[in-house]
Amino acid sequence: MTVVGPFGLSVRDQALEADVQAGLAAVEAGLLAATKSEVPFITEAAQHLVRAGGKRFRPLLVMLAAQFGDPYSPGVVPSAVVVELTHLATLYHDDVMDEADVRRGVDSANARWGNSVAVLTGDFLFSRASHILADLGPEAVRIQAEAFERLVTGQILETAGPRDGRDPVEHYLDVMAGKTGSLVAVSCRFGAMTSGADERIVDTLTQYGERLGLAFQLADDVLDIASDSHESGKTPGTDLREGIPTLPVLHLRARAAASGLPEDLALVELLDGDLTDDERHAEALRLLRVHPALEQARRDTVRHAQEARAMLAPLPECYAKAALEELCDLVVHRAG
Repeated sequence: MTVVGPFGLSVRDQALEADVQAGLAAVEAGLLAATKSEVPFITEAAQHLVRAGGKRFRPLLVMLAAQFGDPYSPGVVPSAVVVELTHLATLYHDDVMDEADVRRGVDSANARWGNSVAVLTGDFLFSRASHILADLGPEAVRIQAEAFERLVTGQILETAGPRDGRDPVEHYLDVMAGKTGSLVAVSCRFGAMTSGADERIVDTLTQYGERLGLAFQLADDVLDIASDSHESGKTPGTDLREGIPTLPVLHLRARAAASGLPEDLALVELLDGDLTDDERHAEALRLLRVHPALEQARRDTVRHAQEARAMLAPLPECYAKAALEELCDLVVHRAG
């Protein structure tokens, strides 16, 4: 039993392990090739987060989904490079919007070179992803375009906030399904599709990816509150400092509105204040870490991960299916 990929995923079959390891190595080489420019400074900026590492969660899903067809099909690795480049591009843009200082344990691109370079580098990565995507055919282009539209729509809806009368938690889950679930779903879809898997299997894995992506994002929400920078690779409470609503905070606000408990109302007031102040920010983190709202967010993460696992039921029993099931457990484990 060998550890492969993110979170300590264990692969119980030597052939599957070899396929996944070889695929991820090829993706890594593809990422470096795709981020190389004739302009050395662009190469440096574009490879900044590639070389910082990362979980390669989406390429791993491509490799596992490809096991339900021919994992050696020529489109599998390029499609994994596409989804990871797209993900990396969104990180450059997210860090500008969040004014983040740390990403993957290193200085964020905007902290090192400024917002303009970070945004343009993200655009460069999108262009390189599109170039690779064009060779995968019009269907792949359409799928990626639809996913990117959902991703951007999710980001806009997050910025706009819920419309009057809309439950903020429901709104947030819709936002995260777009921002995160869409690209994770495409990772599974591309892996199965480019390997020539049966259409029913492609659909099943796409639905699995959608739900797993949402659970993955909710686990990140918990980590943003509960972890330190060593665990998460970024500054704890980044979303909190910027006033970006995450699931634990939304649960807190709903609880305070329903119960009117003085301690809940006081914490909401603290969150509505100036959290750029380090002492106030630290106090808000401390109180949230022991608040029932954080545990409620953990339970939501578990529920969505269980839904993802349930989607795998129609798939044939194999080591790849077992690995996808284990990923559901590992995503939950991240959230404690």
